[in-house]
This record gives sequence, C-alpha cells and structure tokens, in this order.
Amino acid sequence: MNYDIIGDIHGRLDKLDVLLGRLGYREHHGAWRHPDRTAIFVGDLIDRGPHQVATVDRVRRMVDAGAALCVMGNHEFNAIAWTTPDPHNTGEFLRLHGKPGNLAQHRAFLAEVEGKPLHTELIDWFRTLPLWLDLGGIRVVHACWNEPYMATIATHLGAERHLSEGFVRDAARKGTPAYVAVDAICKGLEVELPSGHWFTDHGGQRRTSMRVRWWSDRFPTWRAAALVPPGDAGQIPDIPMSADPRIRTYAGPPVFFGHYWFSGTPDVLAPNVACVDYSAAADGPLVAYRWEGEPELGAKGFWTHVE
Repeated sequence: MNYDIIGDIHGRLDKLDVLLGRLGYREHHGAWRHPDRTAIFVGDLIDRGPHQVATVDRVRRMVDAGAALCVMGNHEFNAIAWTTPDPHNTGEFLRLHGKPGNLAQHRAFLAEVEGKPLHTELIDWFRTLPLWLDLGGIRVVHACWNEPYMATIATHLGAERHLSEGFVRDAARKGTPAYVAVDAICKGLEVELPSGHWFTDHGGQRRTSMRVRWWSDRFPTWRAAALVPPGDAGQIPDIPMSADPRIRTYAGPPVFFGHYWFSGTPDVLAPNVACVDYSAAADGPLVAYRWEGEPELGAKGFWTHVE
C-alpha cells in the first residue's frame, strides 16, 4: 500500500484542496480519491483557520469512502474534552470554558458549530479516531511514538478502540497515568529542565519544562534536544542533558507525525523519522510525505501545496 501522509490542516481547506490536487486526488462520488494511494491525516484538522466544518467534512468523507485514514490530534481531543461534563465540578467541563487560552484556541471551531446538532455529530466522530496507526511498513501518530504510554492507553480502550467518556474523563485529569500517556502521544514528550532553569514562551508564560526530540537519545545538551519555537531555543541551557529513560533512539519502521510547527524546507529528522507539520495554520505550507514502501525516508518524498 502506498500512502500520502498529510500534516496538520487547522481549517485551511484552501491549502488542502491544492495539495490533494497536486498529489493526484480527484473528487469522485462525493469524496476525494486517488486510484492507487491512500491519504493519512495526522490530526489537528480544526481550530485557527477559516474553514473548520468544511475541512472536517472533506477528511471525514475520504475516511468513510476508504480513501483516507486519520489519527486524533490534541485539538480533536481538546474538542471532546470541551463538551464533556466534569463529574467533580457541577456546570464545568473537562476543558474549562472560562480559561482565556482555551477559548482563544478553540474559537474558530465553536463559531461554526456551537449550539448546533452538528457539534455533537462531529465530536462523536472525533471519538472514533485512533490515537495512532501501526500499518506494518509505517507508523503514524500526532506528536510522539512511545510504546509504554501506548500500552497504558490500550488498557482503557474497548474492542473498537474508540474513546469512551470514562476514558476521556480520566485522560483529562492531570496526574493520572492516562493523562500523562495521552499528553505525550498527542502533545509530545515533556521533561523538567534542570533546577533553576526556565524559559518564557511566546505567550509570556514562564515554563520550567520543555518538549524534547523524543526520537533520539543522542542529543548532547538540553538546547539541542529542545523542541521549542526557534525564538525560545536561546533560553534553553546549553549544558549536558540528563539521561531520561523515556527517551530512546527510535529504531522502528518509518514514523510520521505533525504537531510541532516546523519551518523552512521540509526534510527528514532521521532516516526513519519525519514531521509533516510546517505551520500550515500560519504562513507555512501544508506538507505531505509521499511514501512508496521505502524503508529509509528522504527529502524528495515531501510535497507541499505550493508549486
């Protein structure tokens, strides 16, 4: 099977349609299809961009037609938590509606669906999305492939591997094993900085932990291992990094993910590791990797919506 792995769309249907066209997909019987390829979406279909419902509809029709697969991103998980009541706080939801950052992040999606039956319908569909795909020749996850965390999550999933309300409640409660596992899979592996060190992110928030390049244990310093926006990297200490048993050099089949808002010319991170998120929600291109069975990935496999 040949796959086209497509990065975070975030409501940019305009970019998606151009990219699908460049890849040779055409609309047929209500869904975009390719005669001998399958698209795989890495999640984060929603929030930020101008075409929220239309983007989900485009992907959902492809999935229902067997022309595509899709994994869940942190934005789909957050959308589920936004609508799930908090059993411990009457009138509240698992993702707090009154927190300014939560509302700002989710506003574009809510503007199109809030108060409509369609909202419930789309949340129900998000619940059916897998948190990862292992297809033998390739693997796909939104942010981080970590088998111990995946094993933790698998114990909570039913036969259909859909997210039950009970699992969502557990995974949205900070400190639970389910929360730690889902946070890593959907948002990336986070480690505490050495005592006395911190950085201020682009939102002005002081942070004492950072996301890391989880696919290799060979980054020598904290700064080299950091997965933070380029403007924040200079604040990370350039000192030897402590060993973390969760970080091991990835040795499996090619793995693809999104989430990290990379920039510049798309390229592989290792011969078996590739990110396909290059900031399409902002000014970057929507990126795909056209995989044709190769065990080692290369820069020539990347396509963008830009000629």
